[in-house]
Amino acid sequence: MPIVEAEDLTKTYRVFQKRDGLAGAVRGLFRREYREVKAVESISFAIEPGEMVAFLGPNGAGKTTTLKMLSGLIYPSGGSARVLGFTPSDRVDLFRRQFALVMGQKNQLWWDLPAADSFDLHREIYQLPTAEYRETLDELTTLLDVARLTHQPVRELSLGERMKMELIAALLHRPRLLLLDEPTIGLDVVAQVTIQRCLKEYHARRGVTMLLTSHYMRDVEALCDRVLVINHGHLIYDGDLPGLSSRFGQTKLIKLEFAEGEVPSDLARFGEVDRDEGGEAEIRVDRSRVAEVLGAILDRYRVADVVVQDPPLEQVITRVFQEGREGADHDAA
Repeated sequence: MPIVEAEDLTKTYRVFQKRDGLAGAVRGLFRREYREVKAVESISFAIEPGEMVAFLGPNGAGKTTTLKMLSGLIYPSGGSARVLGFTPSDRVDLFRRQFALVMGQKNQLWWDLPAADSFDLHREIYQLPTAEYRETLDELTTLLDVARLTHQPVRELSLGERMKMELIAALLHRPRLLLLDEPTIGLDVVAQVTIQRCLKEYHARRGVTMLLTSHYMRDVEALCDRVLVINHGHLIYDGDLPGLSSRFGQTKLIKLEFAEGEVPSDLARFGEVDRDEGGEAEIRVDRSRVAEVLGAILDRYRVADVVVQDPPLEQVITRVFQEGREGADHDAA
């Protein structure tokens, strides 16, 4: 049975349309005009127990709105959702005890108190047995290497250290489902890798199901085998990472090392040159022309080494978002 099921899930907001100028503002006092904005429109998907799924999309695509509907923070305008066997918007206690929502830009810890005090409060809220609580806390503080920091006021911690404490607070009650909204936003590379390693190891130990939104493709590549892509409220892709590159990556990257130690000056005739330095180059060509271009290069130049691969995931995702924006602009026109 899926942990998460969404069927034609929709969220529409009624937004006040403000008129320009003083006269328009005065008229708005007596006759207000509204327009409907569809943040999420008829998306359907299912997530099985133990899956780690990335939920990607540009700003304003509807990712956070979807997570809030799945956690019961907001009501859907249409469609339905079942999470852990419950309807999220009912907000029953048994449901709330089985999931956790971590938002990278929202704090759940008391700012002026040590994180340990907030952890104790969570223990009381969830009525956790003391032995189980201590076991979980020791496991997580060791995993994140922050045991020495738990008695330091949260306001004195770095951003990365605060995020680790937020993650501990979310996992103390051992949720079956973890919803992560930009958990590594603003963190340096070292902190990002630490969070990734913790989530991956915790998943291996506990089998927790995770749904992750992130703008950092390193998070996605490190943690998730499956990707959902949402754009302008519509779900436009549901599949694995290689399939994402195949569907939206119309080009291949050819990496070349030239035997003469110098990149030919006319290499651009074969495709778009992405890199050119020290006798090595990368060119981007259409997938359908890879064999043709590679054959022509090998016939014309002495090549010491060659690699053909998909472009980086960041570039594929950027292309997906650009196509989505262009489509929206065309529809608006």
